Amino acid sequence: MRFWQLASFGGFLLLLPLILGLNDYYIFLTTLILLYTVIVMAWYFIGGLAGQLDLGAGAYHGLGAVVTGYLMIYYNVSGWIGLVLGGLAAMGVAFIVGFPSFRFGLKEVWYALASLGLVLILQKIFLLWTDVAGPLERYIPFREFDPLYMRARAKWFYYYITLGLLLITFYLAHRAKRGKLGLYLVSIRDEEEAAEMLGIDTRRYKLVALLTYSFITAVTGGIYASMVGFYHPILFDGWIGIQTATIAIVGGLGHFWGPPLTSVILLSIAEYLRINLGGTIPGLHQVIFGAILITAILFKPAGIGPYLESLIEKVRKR
Repeated sequence: MRFWQLASFGGFLLLLPLILGLNDYYIFLTTLILLYTVIVMAWYFIGGLAGQLDLGAGAYHGLGAVVTGYLMIYYNVSGWIGLVLGGLAAMGVAFIVGFPSFRFGLKEVWYALASLGLVLILQKIFLLWTDVAGPLERYIPFREFDPLYMRARAKWFYYYITLGLLLITFYLAHRAKRGKLGLYLVSIRDEEEAAEMLGIDTRRYKLVALLTYSFITAVTGGIYASMVGFYHPILFDGWIGIQTATIAIVGGLGHFWGPPLTSVILLSIAEYLRINLGGTIPGLHQVIFGAILITAILFKPAGIGPYLESLIEKVRKR
C-alpha cells in the first residue's frame, strides 16, 4: 500500500469522530466495533498463527475490566495503570491454564472446551467474591474529563485509545507474521509433530501466542469498563470468545487482513440490524446475522479473507 493511501486511510480514521458529528452514540458504537476488532486481531496470534481454537476471550476481557475498574474505584489508581495490571493478571491466568493444557497435549475441541470453561469459572468466582465484584454493578467515579485517570464523558476519548491499541496490535501481528515467531507458530499449526522433530519448542511458542492474546484482550476489557463506567461479572461472557473465533474463521483462518476486515463489516451489519430490528421482534436481528454467517460459509468455505485480500491487492495495483 502506497504512502498516500496509508495517509488517506489514517486521516479518515483520525477524523472519523468529526465525520460522525461528535455524536457520542455513534462514536460509542464505532468504538465497540474497534474493540472487538482488536480482540479478533489478538486472536490471530493463538488461532490464526498457532492454530489453537481458543474460546476464552471472555475470560481475559472480563478480568481486564474487573481489575481496571476495581483499582480505579477502591484505590484511585489511574486506568492506564489498571490496563497494564489487568493485562498482567490475564497473562497469569492464561499461563496457569495454558501450561498444563499444552503440556498434556490438549488440542482442537478439547482445548476449546477448556478455554470456554475458564470463562464460566471466573464468572462464578467473581459473582461469589463480593469484596471485589459480586452480583451488583460497581460504578467507577465519574469525572468530566481526566485523561490521566482515564475517565471522560466524551466518547471520542475512548475511540482514540482503542484506535491506538488497534494500531499497536496490527504492528505486533505484522511483526510476528514476518518474523521467526510467526514461522514457528505456522509450522506448529500445520504439523505440530514435524515441528517438534525439527527442534521447535512447541509448548513455549504456543504459550507466547496465548500470553500475547490474553494481555491484549484484557486491555480491551479495561477500556470498556472505563468507557461504560462500571464492571460486573456478566462481562465474563462466553459469547465474546465464540464470536471472535467465528469471525476469524469466516474471515479466513490464518489470513492477516481477512479477519479484521470481516470483523468491521459483520459487526457493523450486526449493530445496524440490532438498532433497526432489535425492537421489532426480539432476536430477529440475531437470526438474520446468523443467516449472513451461514451464507458466507456456504459460498466461501475457505473464508472471505482471500477474496478481500485479493480485492485490496487489485486496488493497490490500480
